[in-house]
Amino acid sequence: MKNIKRTATPSLAEGIMILIMIIGIMSVSMIGFGSVPHIPIMISILLLLLFGLFKKSQFNELQQGMTTGAATGLGAIFIFIFIGMLISAFMLSGTIPTLMYYGLYLTEFPFFFAAVFAITAIIGISIGSSLTTVATVGVVFISIAGSLDFSLAVTAGAIVSGAFFGDKMSPLSDTTNLASSVVGVDLFEHIRHMSMTTVPAFILTAVFFMFFPADLQAEAAGSVVQLGDDLIGTGLVHWYSLLPIGLLFLFAAKKVPALLTLTAAIMFSIVISYFHSATPVSELFRILFSGYVSGSDSEQVNELLSRGGVESMMFTVSLVVLALGLGGLLFTTGIIPVLFERMTNQKNTLFKAAGTAIGTNVLVGEQYLSILLTGETFAHQVDQEKIERKNLSRVLEDAGTVINPLVPWGVCGVFITSVLNVSVLDYLPFAFFCLVSPVITLIYIKTGWTITKNG
Repeated sequence: MKNIKRTATPSLAEGIMILIMIIGIMSVSMIGFGSVPHIPIMISILLLLLFGLFKKSQFNELQQGMTTGAATGLGAIFIFIFIGMLISAFMLSGTIPTLMYYGLYLTEFPFFFAAVFAITAIIGISIGSSLTTVATVGVVFISIAGSLDFSLAVTAGAIVSGAFFGDKMSPLSDTTNLASSVVGVDLFEHIRHMSMTTVPAFILTAVFFMFFPADLQAEAAGSVVQLGDDLIGTGLVHWYSLLPIGLLFLFAAKKVPALLTLTAAIMFSIVISYFHSATPVSELFRILFSGYVSGSDSEQVNELLSRGGVESMMFTVSLVVLALGLGGLLFTTGIIPVLFERMTNQKNTLFKAAGTAIGTNVLVGEQYLSILLTGETFAHQVDQEKIERKNLSRVLEDAGTVINPLVPWGVCGVFITSVLNVSVLDYLPFAFFCLVSPVITLIYIKTGWTITKNG
């Protein structure tokens, strides 16, 4: 997206005015009128098209910029589609029902939300993917919480916090590798330096979730037993159903590309499903596309297990295309370039980098681009100020990676809403790790603590 042809040169005042209008459209539509993000994004796209034409840009150039911007999300879109099939396959194999069954034991723990945060953090580090963590164990925990009337918003906040902690700190994570490589820092040096901000954020988050106890009353405890029995009654709970999770860990450790990992997990899950049920091929194809539909006698179990499929990802896919198309127009019309030029003229490089990473996430909705643009823009500036580059790579994660799930039109935010069925605005106040991480890094920048210099 950074290579999109710029067709206009707006003034700084025009750039700021357009951004304020876009943020206003998004905020009023989504918060005031409860709109899905698609409509305000389309309105914003029309606004930018009109602005581009006003600045004498050719319509075909604006359209090309929008198309190029949308194309940058194709990799993520393919992953979303495969994850939709993975959820269906995990239902067929019994992987998710089995995880739910054993996950019910967590409800005996007095700090359910803290446990959810810790477990998703461990899984996230193990497989190096926040979205896969959310789509697997995250689905399990949100289903358990829903069945027991625990707060879905707090549960989703714990899931997102743990998943993105794992994504930040895992050497298997694509964002962690990207942040270190884009500024030329050794991967493990980057992780060690990042732990100085991330570990305090982890501790604060764990304490935060302990203030939300989810103690079971006797009546609720009885419903847990009943739910466990109903899950057993589906015929999907088996020890071997957990093997696909082990395959995910193995492939992640071997650094197998995400699409190949997801494909292998889907195929392995389908094979395992024939150990306990013989699904006709025509029905298998329907489930992979439209999602698994539970036929249990329990309405609660049917609600928990009926999910997945390529079709379930279409809301996400359409929104990602629109959001990135909007981002492409922001580059084509010169809005983002003029703001970047202004940023590079200001003092305090690390503060600028943090602001740029956050701003790119909010405006474009893409975490990879926030890391790439910010890293390449400020790498040489930190060299000039004799600041070690590992400080910049840490900022890229603290103010880049963790912000995307907090943006309703961001790639991660859209995906999480689709999978967990909890809106970004609902879980945002409880995604404490993602909120506190940029605050801690800004405090470190201001005080100079742990900011290392050359010479």
